[in-house]
Amino acid sequence: MTTPCIITVAITGAVPKTSDNPAVPVTPEKQIESTHEAFEAGASLVHVHVRDAQENPSSDVDKFAEILEGVRKHCPGMIIQFSTGGRGRAASERGSMLHLAPDMASLATGSVNFPNGIYDNHPDLINELAQKMLDYEDKPEVEIFDLAMLYNAANLVKQGMLSEPLHVQFVFGVQNALPPIRNILNFEVSELNRLFPEATWTAAGVGRSQLDLNHWALELGGHCRTGLEDNIRYDKSRLAASNAELVGRVANLCDQYDRHVASAKEARELLSLAA
Repeated sequence: MTTPCIITVAITGAVPKTSDNPAVPVTPEKQIESTHEAFEAGASLVHVHVRDAQENPSSDVDKFAEILEGVRKHCPGMIIQFSTGGRGRAASERGSMLHLAPDMASLATGSVNFPNGIYDNHPDLINELAQKMLDYEDKPEVEIFDLAMLYNAANLVKQGMLSEPLHVQFVFGVQNALPPIRNILNFEVSELNRLFPEATWTAAGVGRSQLDLNHWALELGGHCRTGLEDNIRYDKSRLAASNAELVGRVANLCDQYDRHVASAKEARELLSLAA
């Protein structure tokens, strides 16, 4: 019997623009359309950022609401996860859309160097976002850009700010943060299993490391993230044609590792989310 793999599609992000790859969806209409295509290709979870008219990161609550409504309509059962990421967004606005009650929201549990600055997550902001997720019943995806963030998450559990079972995402390949080294992922997974035996996890690779992390996650029993937020190319020779194309590649890998693509229903069960 094969085991399911949740495929997360990170459709837009905060960095790539249509000038980098015309397939990057930057309006709610295009984001809903791209998500639906990815859903049909096998994605059961969508990670959502929104952009302004100049394609810069935004915290526009109305745009988050429009995407939430559209994905729920066109992708029945798909898990919707809002980003609380800080690139180009004021700290005071990063949780402004959590009252819309998406299924999940991202939660970085520490600060880390990024290519051109610091991804600043002050302890007070982390606590504020975690409390809002508790209040609105948005399940956090704990973002691990650095090993200390895993132990910070453990402290939040002890303080009652995070509820078990946890879901974490190990992120590799961001310049100045964790490099895509298999032994690091092995150690992180072993520590997660020691601290939280019931936790689930996803691995994400940025840029050229995306496909490596897909393979490693499938082999180790984790779940996969892909999408144009993290990687605008299909391979060295060309740009990715769509988010769906990147999702389809992960779906096609599953058989190699005795895995199958998780349905939306299976994904919700695995992440302890309501149907």
